[in-house]
Formats: sequence, structure tokens, C-alpha cells
Amino acid sequence: MSVRRITTSVAALGLAVASALAVAPSASAHDADHGPSGTRSLAAVLAKDGSGFDRNWDDFDIVDNAVHAVLAAKPDSPVAVLADGTVPLTAFLPTDRAFRRLASDLTGKTYTSESAVFADVASLGIPTVEAVLLYHVVPGATVTYRQALRSDGATLTTAGGGTLTVKVVSKHEVRLKDADPNDLNARVVAPDINKGNVQIAHGVSEVLRPLDL
Repeated sequence: MSVRRITTSVAALGLAVASALAVAPSASAHDADHGPSGTRSLAAVLAKDGSGFDRNWDDFDIVDNAVHAVLAAKPDSPVAVLADGTVPLTAFLPTDRAFRRLASDLTGKTYTSESAVFADVASLGIPTVEAVLLYHVVPGATVTYRQALRSDGATLTTAGGGTLTVKVVSKHEVRLKDADPNDLNARVVAPDINKGNVQIAHGVSEVLRPLDL
């Protein structure tokens, strides 16, 4: 797997990112309950930790900076939905450690700093970073961890047009099957971030891949 291959493959995939949120997709893991009412956005939650990098590989500095990089280059990107707390969605946020694994897969390098990982992720280009971010967003549904645990086999349609499959392991662990059958399925490691709001997130152990790399 190479940087050139992932960049070319994402471009060839033809994700309709400009209109991805025009129609809210279905998410069969979403229960028909009263639902949350808070309107704090996920962008606001990510921003609370500051925009810098640190030595904690289990938080979300790289995805936070990736979102800012996309919006700085493309203010009208569908990624901006993460800053609108009135729009229901579920996001799966890769930890910094997850991005380090992805970057190492792509480059063969060993990374000792988050800033170096981010620099190589950003070098893939804004369209690729945007497409990968949108593959981590499920618009139109606020899926809690409890709901996901009751939804083994459910299909989630992402903002980029691809799908994810919920896999429940031993009734207490949620994993996500992405479009790459040869890679590890991402595991939810930080559930229910921003719970009580219409935008919810779950931290995951791997960067979800929108195509077979």
C-alpha cells in the first residue's frame, strides 16, 4: 500500500462529497426513542482540548487538525456539519494512535510525534482527507453505544456514500467493518462522546478505510 495508491483510489472512487448531506441516509442501528436534545457540536468538543499536539496517542488531536485543515481550504465542505450542533449525526473518531498506524502503513515510517503523523496525513491532499473524514460520519442518526450493542449486522450509510457494518463481539464490544477486507476492523475504544446532544461520537482504534487498499 502506498500514498500514491490511496490518493488515486480515493479520487477514482468518485465520492459525491459536495452533495453528500443533501439526503439524510438511513441508519438501521438508530432506535426510535425520545432522542437527545443538546446542540453542542462535535467540533466544539474537539476544540476543548486545544489545537496543538501532545504525547497522548489516545486522544483526537490529529482528527481535530484534519477537520480544521479541510475547512480552511474548503469552507463549504460537508465536513462543516461537524460544527453545526443542530444536525443529528454519529461520528467515529480515530485516535491519534489509529492515525499513526495508518501513516506507518502508508509510508513505512516509525513515528514519534503526532505532528509528523499529521504532516504525512495532510500530504495526501485535501480531497483525500475530506473523503476519509466523511467516511467516518453517519448523518441523520444519533447512535449511542447502547443502541449499537443491540445492532449486530446493522448497516450505516456514511456522509461520503459508503457503508459501515456494525459487528458486536461477545455482546459487549462494538467493531466496525469498513470497505477494506484485509485490515483490522476498528474497535470502539471511547464510547458516547458528547452524549445527550444530537451529535454523538465514538472513538475508534483504526482509521476507517472507504476502499480496499
